[in-house]
Amino acid sequence: MAVGDGAVSAQPDGALATQGESAQPDGVPAAQSESAQPDRGGAARAAIPKLRSREHGAAVPLQEADKRLLNLMQGSFPIAPRPYEHVAGLAGIDEQEAMERVQWLLAKRIIRQVTPIFDTRALGYSSMLVAAKVDPEQPHRAAKVINAHPGVSHNYLRDHDFNLWFTIATEPDSPLGLEGTLEVLAAQAGATSVRQLPTLKLFKIRMDLEMQGDTDALAAAAEASDPVELERQPYDELDIAVIRALQGDMPVLPEPYAPAAAELGMSQERLLAHLEGMRERGLLRRVAAILYHRRAGFSANGMGVWKVPEERVLEVGRQMAAVRGISHCYQRPTYADWPYSLFTMAHGRSKQECDAVLDRVGELTGVSERATLYSSTEFKKIRLLYFTDEFKRWEAENAGR
Repeated sequence: MAVGDGAVSAQPDGALATQGESAQPDGVPAAQSESAQPDRGGAARAAIPKLRSREHGAAVPLQEADKRLLNLMQGSFPIAPRPYEHVAGLAGIDEQEAMERVQWLLAKRIIRQVTPIFDTRALGYSSMLVAAKVDPEQPHRAAKVINAHPGVSHNYLRDHDFNLWFTIATEPDSPLGLEGTLEVLAAQAGATSVRQLPTLKLFKIRMDLEMQGDTDALAAAAEASDPVELERQPYDELDIAVIRALQGDMPVLPEPYAPAAAELGMSQERLLAHLEGMRERGLLRRVAAILYHRRAGFSANGMGVWKVPEERVLEVGRQMAAVRGISHCYQRPTYADWPYSLFTMAHGRSKQECDAVLDRVGELTGVSERATLYSSTEFKKIRLLYFTDEFKRWEAENAGR
C-alpha cells in the first residue's frame, strides 16, 4: 500500500445519501446545575463518537422558539459573563427559559455540546482530509482502526472507489508526524491506497445549520470573503491551560465560564479577557452550540467537488464560500485522475436540498464540472481535544514512540 497513490473515479451527482423519538412537549425540563463534563487537564478522556441508530438518529420536531434559539446558539453565543442572558434577549425570552430549552435540546440529542471551537491549524497541529480505499465488504473493520486515533475527528463511508473519508490531526511535537501516522493507520486498516488531500487554501469553515430558513435561504449568497490564514500562531502555557480547562462540554449555567476560571485560579473577568485575546490571535474561532445534524432535521450532507482552473480558484472559492448552505470550502491538490481542486460541503434536510444548494453554487460561479459524494455511514464525528495525553499514548502503543 502506498500513501498518496491510486486512481480515484468520480461519482455522478446521484451518489448514495443517508438518512424515534416523540415530539417536544409544550414544557421543557428545568435546567440542571451542571452538565456532564470531560476529565480536564493532560489526562482528558478521549471524545466519544455519537451513536448511530434509528433511536438516536431520527429528527425531532421542534417548536419555532427552539429553532430560533438554535440559530442564536450556533452564531451569537458571546464571550461574556452571562451569555445565556444575551442569547435570551435576542430570542425574546428570559435567561432561565433559554437555559431550560438548551438543557432540553441537549437531553434530546439535538445539541451535541456547547463548547469553544479552537483552531487546529493556528495551534500548530498538522491536519488533512484523507481518502482511503478499504475492503468494501468490511469497511467497519478499517473504520474501527482509523477511529482509534485521537486526532481523527470525522470518518465517513462514501459511495466511491475511495470509500473511507476521514480527517486527521497530529500534535505539533509528534515524533511520528502526520505522514508517519498515516503510514501506520493505512497498514493497520488494510488500505490498498490512500489519497492525501491537505488544505491549500481555506475559504470557509463554519458549521452552523440554518434552522428557520428554507432551501432558498440555504442557497442564498452573501458577500464573498478572502481565504483564511492557515499558519501556526504564537501561544504560551497559559493559552494551553485555558484550552485544557475550557474544552469539551460547557455547563448550562448563568455563568458557564466561571467553573473554568475557578479551575485556573483566576477571575472570570480575566478569563473572558484572555479568551477575547485568543480569538483576536486566531487561536479561538468562537464559542457555540454544535448540533447533531440528523436530529436537527438535516439528514443529508453532500461533498461537492469542483474542477476549477488554477487561475480561477481564488475568485471561485470566495464565491462558493459565500453561499449560506455551504459550511466548508477548501482548495485541495489535484491529480491526473482527480481533477477537482475545490471542495464544498452542503448540508440539507434532504439530498434534493443539498443538490439545490450545490446547483446554486454552480450557477453563481459558472462552474459545471462537479461530482457529489454523499455519506452512507458516519463512523465517527467528534471535536478534537487538544493537549491531552491521548496522542502520545497512541503513538507509544502503535508506533513504539
